[in-house]
Amino acid sequence: MGSNVMALLIAGWLLLILLVNMPNDVAAADPRFEPKCHIPCEDNNCWLPRIHCFWDQAFDPQVPANYSLHWKRVHSEEGHVKTGASLSGFIDRVHFSMNSELRVWVKAESQRGSAKSQEVVFNTGYIVKPAAPKITWSQQDPLELSWNSTCNEAHLSLGSCDVRFRTEANKMWLEEEIGAQVNYEFSDAVQPGVFYEFQVRCSCATGLMSDWSASHRIRSSERAPTGEMDVWKDCGVPATNIDCVITWKKLPIFQANGHILGYEVTLLSKHSTAVSVNISTAEPRGRLVCNEMQCYLNSSLTSVSSVNISAYNAQGATEPSYLAIPTPDKERNEQAIDVRMNTENLSVSWDLHSQLPDINSFKEYVVQYKQAGRRLGQGFSWMRVNESRALVTFRGHFEKSTPYQVSLFKVTHNGQSQHVSSVIEYSHQGTPLKVPSFKVTSIAATHVTLFWESGPLTMQKGHILCYQIGVHGQKSVYNVTYSPRNTSHTFELLDLNPDQEYEVWIKAVTKAGPGPNVIARFKTKQQEHLHLQSHILTLLPLVCLLVMLGCLSIALSFHRGASKVCVCLNERVPDPYNSTIFKMMKYQMTDPLAWICTPICEPHPTISFLEVVANQRPRCGKDSHPESQTTKPASTSGQRDQTHRCAREEYRKMVDSDEEKGTSGPGYMEDSSDEEEEGVASGYEKHFMPTSVEILEA
Repeated sequence: MGSNVMALLIAGWLLLILLVNMPNDVAAADPRFEPKCHIPCEDNNCWLPRIHCFWDQAFDPQVPANYSLHWKRVHSEEGHVKTGASLSGFIDRVHFSMNSELRVWVKAESQRGSAKSQEVVFNTGYIVKPAAPKITWSQQDPLELSWNSTCNEAHLSLGSCDVRFRTEANKMWLEEEIGAQVNYEFSDAVQPGVFYEFQVRCSCATGLMSDWSASHRIRSSERAPTGEMDVWKDCGVPATNIDCVITWKKLPIFQANGHILGYEVTLLSKHSTAVSVNISTAEPRGRLVCNEMQCYLNSSLTSVSSVNISAYNAQGATEPSYLAIPTPDKERNEQAIDVRMNTENLSVSWDLHSQLPDINSFKEYVVQYKQAGRRLGQGFSWMRVNESRALVTFRGHFEKSTPYQVSLFKVTHNGQSQHVSSVIEYSHQGTPLKVPSFKVTSIAATHVTLFWESGPLTMQKGHILCYQIGVHGQKSVYNVTYSPRNTSHTFELLDLNPDQEYEVWIKAVTKAGPGPNVIARFKTKQQEHLHLQSHILTLLPLVCLLVMLGCLSIALSFHRGASKVCVCLNERVPDPYNSTIFKMMKYQMTDPLAWICTPICEPHPTISFLEVVANQRPRCGKDSHPESQTTKPASTSGQRDQTHRCAREEYRKMVDSDEEKGTSGPGYMEDSSDEEEEGVASGYEKHFMPTSVEILEA
């Protein structure tokens, strides 16, 4: 038992050593290593040339190797020729016989080992390869061509021929086997006015197929173009712009039937005037701008109501295609379409059973997309589908972080169109750019109003979810919802402190993240009472100065009017209504500073003088007359009281000597009441007016 285990272990080690030492290159040899050989017919001689053999790499191309071509005839010794690093070799005519059997193989040697290909056995008479045919003649209508073969020239019978062709617009070849013939006529499937490219190859009766001939280019005969052109309009983003351009797709080859020379465009204005324009495709880029798929007329459609356009070639023109240019309407807010988009595909679908705007007897839908920020006619395409379809897919290259407006229209049988819905979509969303026009428009003590704009779609880089607003030094962040209907936005920032400087920031946020901050700085106003206090404190020095000037003016008045009679110095003054002093003050009051600059004094005041008659005793009452006064002496005190009371009564009836006498006015007083007649005088009389006794004493 132990000896068997030991034997198995020794056998395993020997096998492992054998596998390790075996050249890896032999196992890695390409199965196509076997040679492929033929006898080329050179200069129409198919019997004298040598045999050409070719093979592929035997090892890794990074490993240098040397090759040798080996052969052996029946009942003869092996022959070989070394080719070095070349992957082809020759067997000279002296080493083989025609129509005899020959074995051929290849050996390869490198620093890692050697390898041998499988043997290939063939009859030398069956490896003759004729030269490629030469096309000698062709015609347009019907499309036909012919060629010659080296088999006939080498006195060999023709075997079979193949023909392949393609149009300029198609890169794939269409191949057809036609048998032993040297001419070919195309069927009715040939497209008129199209350039075709042809190649032919043939074999001899017992040989190999030749290589393909050189390409031969021929154009089929033209016919008048057929069908109608696909005409539409590009009105930019948003799709309700006043101005548009007319655009159309180039006719496909099967409709053009030849080379399109130009377009006939008829523009019907809103005033029912028609203008026809013939635009040649050969004219330099100007009014007509084209790419591989479509063209547009670089002309305004502001006053155009409808368009007719047809394409023409040398044989005729298409039927005119009609398109009405509707009056721009308001874009609808409802999202009736679903858009899925990436960098290579744009899919648009809608619900046929939804409540879409209805047009009587419409025939088709038109789905279009427009890249925002591109000029009219550029970054634009559309597709027409019948009314039973609800899905279209555009294929192309859609740029990242770029907005595309996708729109759905209904079109009637008479060419009228109506907008159904539009949405903005992105193939890949990015972070937005800076928010434009961010500023503070209104500032109060505790709140401010912020203003900013959304900016053009090209700056947004994605669907804006919201705007974030914050104040430097505060943790609170305000999220303001974005509204695509509004191009400008406002936000009121509350709970601020009066008379304080602030720094506020804003940024837009998309699905990809927030954009950069935009900063605005401002300072809040003071509170109203604080503002009033500040004004008072500001004016206080001025008030003090005015008071000082007033005091100085009064002091100067004392100094200059010491010898004058001044109101401010007299203990007793006359009635103010009858004094020119107060008349002067009336005029001084119109000048706010006159009281400061001019002392209120009257050098020669006009005062009403009382005439005192010593021999007459004043009487009071209606029945008192001077003639009836008694002449009896009376006591001094009684006479003085009587005189004092009557003097006051007479003074109340006194009229200033400078005024006109009358029954009313400042100097006229009504009859005293009984209480006054009993000795109760007014406060003015008591304070200012002298009594008759005082006058007599004076």
